[in-house]
Amino acid sequence: MRALIGNRLVEKLKPSNKQYDVRDTKLSGFIIRVNPTGKMFYVCQFKRGRRINIGRVGVLTPAQARDKALAILGDAAQGIDPKAPKKTGLTLQEFMDQHYKPWFLQHRKSGKKGIDHINRCFTKPFGDMALIEFTPSFVDQWRTQRLKNSKSIETVNRDIAMLKAALSKAVLWGLIDRHPLEKLRLLKSDRSGKVRFLSSDEETILRNAAINRETRIKAERDSHNKWLKDRGHELRDDLNQHVFVDHLRPMILLSMNTGIRRGEIFSLKWENVDFERALLTIEGAYAKSGKTRHIPLNSEALQVLKDWRKQTKSHDLVFHNKDGERFDNIKKGWTAILGEEIKNFRWHDLRHHFASRLVMAGVDLNTVRELLGHSDMAMTLRYAHLAPEHKANAVEKLVQKIN
Repeated sequence: MRALIGNRLVEKLKPSNKQYDVRDTKLSGFIIRVNPTGKMFYVCQFKRGRRINIGRVGVLTPAQARDKALAILGDAAQGIDPKAPKKTGLTLQEFMDQHYKPWFLQHRKSGKKGIDHINRCFTKPFGDMALIEFTPSFVDQWRTQRLKNSKSIETVNRDIAMLKAALSKAVLWGLIDRHPLEKLRLLKSDRSGKVRFLSSDEETILRNAAINRETRIKAERDSHNKWLKDRGHELRDDLNQHVFVDHLRPMILLSMNTGIRRGEIFSLKWENVDFERALLTIEGAYAKSGKTRHIPLNSEALQVLKDWRKQTKSHDLVFHNKDGERFDNIKKGWTAILGEEIKNFRWHDLRHHFASRLVMAGVDLNTVRELLGHSDMAMTLRYAHLAPEHKANAVEKLVQKIN
C-alpha cells in the first residue's frame, strides 16, 4: 500500500489481522508499519532488506518522523550505516542500562516503578538517540504531542522532570559535558487546583462498603467450612473470631485518620507504633521528604491497630501480603470497595480527605503541614480554601474599622 504519510493518513489507518506496511509516496523508504494490535511505528528502509525503527506513531508526529527518515537516508547515501554506533556519544539506552538504572534502583524508593516509567516514556521510543540529542526543541515537540493526546500538564511535567534528573546525573558523572535540557522550563500549572475528598455521605458509603465486603467474605468462609466439615476435612480459620478479615479495612481506616501515604503504610513496622503514647512514627527512609515524622493516633486509629495486632501473626511489617512480603499494590480490593457510587477517588485522596477534614475542623495549616510531612507550606496551602471563615473574618475587620 502506498499513500502520503501525514496526520490524515494516521487517523484513517486501521489494524488488520496481519501486519502491513504503508509506504510514503513522496519519500522512498519512509514507511508506517501497522500491527494487528493497533500499534503503529515509523520505519525507514535505508537499503534493500535493511530497516531501522524511527519511533512510535503518537509519540512522534509524521513531520518529525519524516525528518528522521531524511537524516537516516542521507547518512546511508554517504555510506554511513544508520545502525552503527553514533559518534555523538552515549545513547539513552546505553546510559539507562549501564549507569542510571543500577544507581536508581539502589537510591530511589520508587525503584523499578520509576525506571519502568522512564523506559515507557523515553527509552522505548528514543533509546537509540544520543543523550545530547535531547534538545529543548525535541522535547518541546514531544511535550506538545503528549498534551494533544490528552495528557495533563502535571503528568507531562513529571515525565520531563524525570528525564532532566537523569540527564543531570549524566553530567555529574562526566558522561556528557553539559545538560542538554538546562534551559527547558516546565509548563506552569495550577498546583492549588481542586482537592478531592469525601463528602460525609461518601465517607459513610465507603465505610459501609468496607464492612459489607468483610461480611460477605465471612459468610463465604462459613459456607466453605460447612462444606469441609460435612466431608471430614480440616476447617479453615474462623473469620468471625477476628475484627477484620484481612488488611484492607484497617489500611483504609488508618489512612483516613493519619493521612500517611500508601507507600508509608506498606513499609510501616510494628516498632513504629507506640501504643502507650498513641503515636505513629514514619521513618525518614520510607517518607517522601526523607525526614522522620510523628503522627498522634486518634482513638479510632489506635483501636484499629490494637485489633489488627491481636489477629496478625508475628511479623515486622504491620501489613504484609500472603507471602509475608511488603505490598506493592492493593488496587483490586480498593477498586471493588469504591464500586459505582464513589467516582474519581484514588487511594492517595484518602490523604487529601484527612487534611481537608482537619482544616474544616479549624486546625491551623502549619499543624496540618507537620502531620502531612510537607517540607514547606506551598503544598499545604491547597487546603486553605476549606477554611473560608479566616478570610471572611479578615475582610470583615475593614468594616469594623470604618464603623
